[in-house]
Amino acid sequence: MTLASPGLTSEEAAVRLDRDGPNLLPAKPPTPLWRRVAGQLRDPLIVVLLVATALTAFTGDWTDMTVILLVIVVNTGVGVTQEVRADRAITALSTLTAPTARVVRDGAQREVPAAEVVQGDVLVLAEGDIVPADARLGEAAALLIDESALTGESVPVDKNPGDEIAAGTVVLRGRGRGEVSATGAASATGRIAALMVAAAGLTPLQRRLVGVGRLLAGATVFLCVVVGALGLVRGQPLELMVITAISLVVAAVPESLPAVVTLSLALGARRMAARRALVRRLHAVETLGSVTVLATDKTGTLTEGQMVVRRLWTPAARAALTGTGYGPDGEVEGDAAPEAFAGLLTAAALCNDARLIRGDGEEWRALGDPTEAALLTAATKFGLDRGELNRRYPRLAERPFDSVRKRMSTLHRLPEGRSKVICKGAPEVLLRAPALADDRALLDDAAAEAARLALEGYRVLAVAEADLPGIPEEVPEEGLRLLGLVAILDPPRRAAAGTMAACRRAGIRPILITGDHPGTAGAIATELGIIGPGEPVVDCRALATSDGHSGASVYARATPEQKLALIEDMRADGEVVAMTGDGVNDGPALRRADIGVAMGGRGTEVARQAADLVLADDDLDTVVAAVDEGRRVYANIRRFLVYGLSGGATEIAVMLIGPAFGLALPLLPAQILWVNLLTHGLPGVALGGEPAEPAAMRRPPRPPDQSILGAGLWQRVIRIAVVLTVVTLGVAVWALHTGRPWQSMAFFTLGAVQLGVALGSRARPGSLANPALLVAVAGALLLQLAGLYVPLLRDLLSTEPLAAGDLLVVTALSVLGYAAARLDRILHREPVPEAVR
Repeated sequence: MTLASPGLTSEEAAVRLDRDGPNLLPAKPPTPLWRRVAGQLRDPLIVVLLVATALTAFTGDWTDMTVILLVIVVNTGVGVTQEVRADRAITALSTLTAPTARVVRDGAQREVPAAEVVQGDVLVLAEGDIVPADARLGEAAALLIDESALTGESVPVDKNPGDEIAAGTVVLRGRGRGEVSATGAASATGRIAALMVAAAGLTPLQRRLVGVGRLLAGATVFLCVVVGALGLVRGQPLELMVITAISLVVAAVPESLPAVVTLSLALGARRMAARRALVRRLHAVETLGSVTVLATDKTGTLTEGQMVVRRLWTPAARAALTGTGYGPDGEVEGDAAPEAFAGLLTAAALCNDARLIRGDGEEWRALGDPTEAALLTAATKFGLDRGELNRRYPRLAERPFDSVRKRMSTLHRLPEGRSKVICKGAPEVLLRAPALADDRALLDDAAAEAARLALEGYRVLAVAEADLPGIPEEVPEEGLRLLGLVAILDPPRRAAAGTMAACRRAGIRPILITGDHPGTAGAIATELGIIGPGEPVVDCRALATSDGHSGASVYARATPEQKLALIEDMRADGEVVAMTGDGVNDGPALRRADIGVAMGGRGTEVARQAADLVLADDDLDTVVAAVDEGRRVYANIRRFLVYGLSGGATEIAVMLIGPAFGLALPLLPAQILWVNLLTHGLPGVALGGEPAEPAAMRRPPRPPDQSILGAGLWQRVIRIAVVLTVVTLGVAVWALHTGRPWQSMAFFTLGAVQLGVALGSRARPGSLANPALLVAVAGALLLQLAGLYVPLLRDLLSTEPLAAGDLLVVTALSVLGYAAARLDRILHREPVPEAVR
């Protein structure tokens, strides 16, 4: 079919629509709620908690059972909610498709729903249209397409007849016609949607907790069976030993762990919200603390996402401009006076179709070509007023930009019947044009400067003009005089360099993956310190999608498939990868990374829905704050495990070793459960609110394959448990041989020394950074005393009140729990590596 033909008939379009289906993105069938819940309940740690619930119900410990059930419900609810939100990532792609499209049917233009566009349709495109399907152009007049959302290219692309255009891109300028080549799932947007279907895997913390759950469940059940068997051998009643063994299972399994994890993550999410970051998945907070690689997009993530003039060159002077955005902010740096660039910028502002307007928030935004908007902004910084220039030099005629001439020319009226022609365009074309009247040496110098700026990643425009004695009927392009060069760049965000440096100090390797030009990617990466001067940039056009990554730090011209492959390769190498991005082309990689971070301000809805963390103000500093928050969460989980496991190990050791010292049954089941409730309850959960340690961001990330119980944690548990066991058994044996109520003294000592460990485990002893822990420990200690002195509780726990002197002795010895935790922290203090001090 030729584009001059009447297009498809309505009957042909209906047949193709029935054959190929509507022009819609693939949708995953909805998952029933019960299946989502069942999937969450299969988590090994949740299974352990379900067993603990059954055991607490069997022993009649309704309080513990209620708390554990509440934890299960909360965790399951959070997981199901995240699954539902994740599914919306694909749905969000539909916003890229225009609701309607103009096509040629039955020989006439008509507007049809975009879902009814079929392969073979002739699309009619004009400025402002969203391309509804992939197509091959047959006609193009000054057609400029914004492909940044799909490709990452920061500069709009000129399109010519024969070029392909993709669904979801936007027509910024011009008009065109094209024959539809792919719709729905077969289109560029549809292929991206297919890449996002794969479910995200477990986070590093979730994987570690799965291992901990399995290990603790097996070890605890084994040890408690041993305790029960030994009791039976010593002649203890079967029923008593069964209940004792069950009580030890409940006591030894830190069932508060999910509550601690949830609280720590929730506090982290709240802190992130205060920094204008939306945490869409609670575990994302901790995952950032595990990150070893930060892979980031360029356009709109590391850069402002707006074109800005950064360099000016004339035959007599050069200057650098600072500032970002389309407003007049910024400064001019250089030895030449501003007047040296007035002619260049006056011409650039006149040969220009863009407009700058103020939005509701007093922010400047551009209408039209963003490159031309950058030229207007530069003129404003030099004090030139666009409206005044148009009044002084009104436009009489123009020759719009086209892909053959690669330049735009305008004719303007001058006083006394004279006129001026201004021409701007690509240096490689304009500087070689015979219309330029300058000498060849000057033009060679300009060409060399343009080439140097292009290698640094700038988009370069040449500007020339000619004064005419009269007013011609057409726009001539003869006798032009070169005014200079303008170098334009999408500048880095102010915070980006600091963010990259902070990542390096924290042992995180930053990597740039972009769809933009290698020169532009290299220039931005060098300016931000991601690579050093002269380091290579990988051009992904030379790579197959399945190629493994080469360990480089900058990848350019990356397709969505290649971005996804690079992320998967790094994860396969054992890295924990965070990916930041804002475009549709970033969606699959955001979805597949260990944690996806989307820009909320200028990011697409696709990126926001695919991400785990959304930066509402696009502030990259928040990523560093989130890493710090993640490390705090992980440290607090390990802090609780040391506290909870050392207490559980102490209880089992006391029950195992006590009979050897004449303590037939050191603790009763009810006493074990009471101590467990007090110590693993509010004090244990309050440990999740501990602040970050001062040196957290000066240490490298923990190894991805390291267990949560690794890095010396088991040794710490054993060291502290030995101290607690010696103190508890020492008090009990002394009380036994002096005729005191030894079981009650062992009961109080066991609870008090564990509370001492909680105080000794604080991240910042002596501060009031976490007052909830102090209140929780004080309340637990009062309840422990109530277990000795309140008649109702004494009957329930089978305890006896202690004399004042005995209570004073036991309380004094319980301080050894605090001392053990503090001394252990001193012995186990991690050094700060010299490289990141």
